[in-house]
Amino acid sequence: MKLNGEWVRSVARTEAGIRILDQRKLPWSVEWIELRTADDAFRAIREMWTRGAPLIGAVAAYGLAMALRDDPLSLDQAHAQLNQARPTAVNLRWALDQVREAVRNLPLSERAEAAFAKADSICDEDVALNRAIGEHGLKLLEDLYARNPDRPLNILTHCNPGWLATVDYGTATAPIYLAHERGMKLHVWVDETRPRNQGALLTAFELDGHGIPHSVIADNVGGLLMQRGQVDLVIVGTDRVTANGDVCNKIGTYLKALAARDNGVPFYVALPYTTIDRHLASGADVPIEERDGDELAWLSGPTGTGEPATIRVTGSPAYNPAFDVTPARLVTGYITERGVIDLI
Repeated sequence: MKLNGEWVRSVARTEAGIRILDQRKLPWSVEWIELRTADDAFRAIREMWTRGAPLIGAVAAYGLAMALRDDPLSLDQAHAQLNQARPTAVNLRWALDQVREAVRNLPLSERAEAAFAKADSICDEDVALNRAIGEHGLKLLEDLYARNPDRPLNILTHCNPGWLATVDYGTATAPIYLAHERGMKLHVWVDETRPRNQGALLTAFELDGHGIPHSVIADNVGGLLMQRGQVDLVIVGTDRVTANGDVCNKIGTYLKALAARDNGVPFYVALPYTTIDRHLASGADVPIEERDGDELAWLSGPTGTGEPATIRVTGSPAYNPAFDVTPARLVTGYITERGVIDLI
């Protein structure tokens, strides 16, 4: 998607490995980081230099390829290491399994090349899937827009379900980008998404780069906007959907779904089929990542003079679960590469 007016992907091959955007620095500084080893990939995922379920999978796939380039015997060890980088997103395990199965029966001398080729294909597939999600979601937006063509269609998002969370297009943002390209009048309410502010920092950065009208809001404003009729639909992404349709996504998603149900606002989840985990019966079985409380207790950003600063916002102990589960009964539909469905 567009970055400084140029079309790019969020991950790309280099001679030594891959490059990714350092999402910790956005939007204040656009910096690419080169990852050269499996350890680099593990750290980038674990410390959230890169994030988003599909993109985590792609980076992990390349990480496994780099491990095999450095040691063709490290297949199972590197797979296990990378799989522990973050526990909640199912795409991580899926991508690692795809690479492992592609190389397991090959001679050691052929493993690395085949692994890189498989990681490349995972990236290409992700772009195609997200484009398809966008096309199917676009039909929903067009139908809603046709009811009130004299005003912008108001969409509420949560976290960053955009191209920074995938290889390109994003999941929940893909229909938004396509609608904007086709001239539809839009306005996006962007949840700040505490504690890491992926909405305020990343989604807003993306939308601004594409010239899409948007407003950043505090996480708790969404319910009021829905009561006032200022939200036409909610679209979120997801890190894992279980066999019964429960949706595990960034903390705060459940509250948006409750408010949407109470106010008759459609609540859609955009995802590729690779994010469905049929091994887990319900959201109660999903491991919820608990991150360091310092993410909640401290805030970082530039001062008025542009200098970076970090400030403490509380001196109390902080509890920081990264995800919550939205029951399937609160989901209006799932926007997938195969179409919009109401049941998983």
